[in-house]
Amino acid sequence: MSQEMKVIVFKIKDKEYAIPVDKVSGIEKLLHITRVPKAVQFVKGVINLRGVITPIIDLRVRFGFEEVEYDDSTRIIIVILDDMEVGLIVDSANDVLDIPVNSIEPQPEVVGHLASEYISGVAKIDKRLLVLINLEKALSLEVTENILKEG
Repeated sequence: MSQEMKVIVFKIKDKEYAIPVDKVSGIEKLLHITRVPKAVQFVKGVINLRGVITPIIDLRVRFGFEEVEYDDSTRIIIVILDDMEVGLIVDSANDVLDIPVNSIEPQPEVVGHLASEYISGVAKIDKRLLVLINLEKALSLEVTENILKEG
C-alpha cells in the first residue's frame, strides 16, 4: 500500500494548488480585514478569529498575480506555522484529496512565473495537476512577524 498525503486543494487564477491538511486549522468565508499601516502589498491586514489576531496574506498578490475583487467563492485558509496562525486568501477552496506520495514529482525548474522556491512539488491526479506549496517559504514568517510587531 502506498503512502498518501491528505491535502486541501484551492484555486488561484485557473491553477490548482495544494497544502497539507495537517497545516490547516480551518477554512473561513471572507471576514472583515483590518488594514495594517505600512504592510507589504501582499499582507491585507489582520482579522480577529475567535479571539486570535491572525495576519491575512493574499496568496494571489504574494505569487505575483494581479489583484481581483473578492467574491462569494473567495476563502481564507487558516494555516498554522511555528505555533502562529496565518490566513491565506485564495480564489476558492475546492476539496480535500488524498494524494499518493509516489505521484508527487519534484518541482519543475519553471512554473509560470511563480517563484519555484514556493513550490515543494507537483502531483498529477487523474487529469488534474496540483502544485504543492511550501508554506514556510511562501510565507517567510519573518515578514509576517514584523508586520504584527509594527501593527
